[in-house]
Amino acid sequence: MSDTPTWYDLLDVPRDASTEEVRDAWKTQIADLEPGDRRFDSLNRAAKVLLDPGARAAYDAEHPDEPLVGEGRQAGRETKDPEPGLVTGLRPPSTTARGRGVPTWLLAGLGVVAAGLVAATVWMWTAQDDGGDDTAARAAQVAAERAVVPVLSYDHETLEADQQEAQALMTGSYREEYDKLFKVLEENAPQTETTVTASVISSGIVRASGDRVQVLVFVDRPTTNRLSAEPVVYKDQVTLSMQRVDGDWLVDDLVTSPVQG
Repeated sequence: MSDTPTWYDLLDVPRDASTEEVRDAWKTQIADLEPGDRRFDSLNRAAKVLLDPGARAAYDAEHPDEPLVGEGRQAGRETKDPEPGLVTGLRPPSTTARGRGVPTWLLAGLGVVAAGLVAATVWMWTAQDDGGDDTAARAAQVAAERAVVPVLSYDHETLEADQQEAQALMTGSYREEYDKLFKVLEENAPQTETTVTASVISSGIVRASGDRVQVLVFVDRPTTNRLSAEPVVYKDQVTLSMQRVDGDWLVDDLVTSPVQG
């Protein structure tokens, strides 16, 4: 039997759990997580399958003993995925300590930057994939730095305005994903009175190809809530996939992982 869990293990419910039991377990598990946290994303994917009778039946039939790929059994345990590319043009990262234990919000994407691999390569240079325009890549980097702040920041008292500001910097497809997670934020942030103010510490171009550029941005996220009036600073590395649309660089995907060390 593998050490890695199934969707049932991740939600900590038995295989014969009712729909209501699955929903309750899902809500309980995500209550104190950052909505962009990798575990938050995994819990949402697990719930999406197990709350859909058809998808659940297919999962049970196809994977009766199949472990969940890419997730650790213990809460908060993460595995590393392949690094998408080497990082270029990096500015010196901050040394501010990262706090723990306060729920904040960070949007998830479809893949992750392996923290250990990134740490080993952030100062290295690599050629662009297709010899693309360096000026365009730098423009995308600037746009990523500008966009990551409103996308990751919010105030529980101004959620609607915060959402609209972030939406204006996204492609239509990513806006759909963002809006799904923002619904969770709208439910939780007013109750916890959470406010997050992101700031850019450094950034670097990961990969550039035509109208698509990946940018790695290091951010600090001072966070306050009802239980912590003094800001707790979270440090994260965020990979933004920037897409050029009608001459503007917009966020088409966003993936985060905590800065290691």
